[in-house]
Amino acid sequence: MALVRKEDFPVAKSWSARDRQRVRHKVPKDTEPVAIDYERLKELCDIEGLRTRSNPDTSEDAHDAFMREYKRVFLSSKSLTMVPRDKQDGESRRCTSVVSTGHVSAGTCARRHYAIQDMTDNISHDIKEHLASLHKERQEVDPVVIQANRIKDLRRIMRKKPFERTAAENELVYNHLRTFPELADQLTDKELKELSTVAQLEIWKDEDYTVFGNQGFHLIIRGSVVPQSRPWLRTKDDRGIFRSPTPILTSTSFTKDMKVPELEVGDCFGTLQRVEGREPNSKILTVLTKQVPCEFLKISCSDYKRITEQIRIRETAEKVDLIQSCPAYTLWPRQSLQKLAVLIEWLKFPANTVLVSEGYKSPFIGFIKAGECHVLRQVEVMENLPNGQEVKRKKQVVMGKLKNSESFGEISVLQREPITCSIVTALNIEIGVITPERLEELDDTTRSLLVQSNQRTFGGLTNQEIHDEYVDQELKREWNQFKHSVVIDVINSKGIRPGYGKWTK
Repeated sequence: MALVRKEDFPVAKSWSARDRQRVRHKVPKDTEPVAIDYERLKELCDIEGLRTRSNPDTSEDAHDAFMREYKRVFLSSKSLTMVPRDKQDGESRRCTSVVSTGHVSAGTCARRHYAIQDMTDNISHDIKEHLASLHKERQEVDPVVIQANRIKDLRRIMRKKPFERTAAENELVYNHLRTFPELADQLTDKELKELSTVAQLEIWKDEDYTVFGNQGFHLIIRGSVVPQSRPWLRTKDDRGIFRSPTPILTSTSFTKDMKVPELEVGDCFGTLQRVEGREPNSKILTVLTKQVPCEFLKISCSDYKRITEQIRIRETAEKVDLIQSCPAYTLWPRQSLQKLAVLIEWLKFPANTVLVSEGYKSPFIGFIKAGECHVLRQVEVMENLPNGQEVKRKKQVVMGKLKNSESFGEISVLQREPITCSIVTALNIEIGVITPERLEELDDTTRSLLVQSNQRTFGGLTNQEIHDEYVDQELKREWNQFKHSVVIDVINSKGIRPGYGKWTK
């Protein structure tokens, strides 16, 4: 028998044994997950031509567009441990009303691009900025300090052109201007919000220069002026009396035992509507610069006229669309719709408000813009009393609903007769109304068209139909009460008390 060496036989190696002759590669370290911009990813997935449930194939153009842009989905996860030097320098979306300024907003045109930038130059080591984030900012209550802060904000923002301001800055200007009654009392919220986006800064650096107030409304935000004529402020309600020639006031003249005042920061002069028959550079509403430099927040008369006209056109178009969406006015000519839209006023009512009562004249013609109303009719029924006696009583029955783009009250207002139903708001609603007084302004042709196009609100119902609807609703109510009582009896019979013991949850 031949002898064989042990080394000639293959030996099975353990799974944990290391082969030093083989090249070993290091396992890469775990890295943090890459942040993904899901809004950008959603935009890429919405590219037309990509594969979807309805489209089994992807076009080459869609594939190429996706591959070109997909890298922008990944965001930089670089973190900063220090406070940026200017907190206001972040990327902000500029939003200036196209209607107000005539310029397209930068935020609506530019697309946000994400890139890795070196932020070391914008890092601040000032301890004040770090402490501000640790402590709650104390709210100022002193009205003088609050007013000074408002003026400071207005001066800072007004140094920018209207198209350079952000949406937050325009909103801040609007909120500050609301606190000046000389301006806010003359305008609606819509007008003031639009005008705050076109307000501009006017600077006068020389003393004793004449500022013409007939060119616009001026709010003093720096310096002081002295009026040259009385009145120096013209409002919608108090238009003032302007003599010709205009009397010139001086610092030593007296009017009604009062010296000519000096207008300081926070005071106003000028007008929103130019005085008819007077030149823009006439002496009326003029002031002289005294403490220079003088800075004014100015709303020009031309901007005010343009803004109010555009708001009026938009509101008229909105009212015309509401009237035309009602079934009775679908085929009306545009000219008649515009005549009717001019008379509409917007009103809001909370839920459970009685707009019209059956048997009374309707106070207005209503066009429902948003919300819902219940239509109720009265019916006489026999009711059994607990003592067994039967009595005749009147009950209210819900016969239908009035929803968006529906109207009511036309025949009652035009023919001055009681309405055939009661209308109660089911939700908070907003409606456009035309009162009988405003309806007198309509011409005879439009009034006759109103009568021909409309009919009495739920006026075609018979007493039998109302009675049958009442019986059906009563049967449903009694059946629901019976089911509820049976469920309560079953629960009580088993000793179950909802809200107690093991049934607390």
